[in-house]
Amino acid sequence: MQPLKTPPRIKVLEALGAIADGRIKITSDKEAIVVSSEGDRSYRVYVDLERRVADSNDNGTMYRGYIGYPIIAFLMLKGSIPFRRDIAEALKGVRWRYLNERYKSYSAVESIIYRDLKVRSIDINDVNKYIEDVLRALSSLGLRRPVKSQDQE
Repeated sequence: MQPLKTPPRIKVLEALGAIADGRIKITSDKEAIVVSSEGDRSYRVYVDLERRVADSNDNGTMYRGYIGYPIIAFLMLKGSIPFRRDIAEALKGVRWRYLNERYKSYSAVESIIYRDLKVRSIDINDVNKYIEDVLRALSSLGLRRPVKSQDQE
């Protein structure tokens, strides 16, 4: 089993956006399907907290070895890590992949998102504290990814 790394901060916000957009379909207590922000991709998510195993066929999880936003969103909906509906609602409709591909920098995208949140009267210090809480909660789960994955596409 390979330990999953802590994700980039922006992935917490991306997970909130997926929830606000209604792009997560829970198929069992351990599985979900998450549709991408552009609507053209679906990610399979598997999480077994008792075994501390998580997997998804999103790029972050598969190729970069961190806990991808589909896993984060599923854990939020399961109540395993903190969820903030107010911040999520403010992130409804964000075209994450478009922004990530256009700016090619998570910090640049985060700056744009923060600007938009400020316009919606969301306290950025509160958002930063929330992201840190989520990242701590994710770290405490000690999630690992199975070595032999079945996400062949």
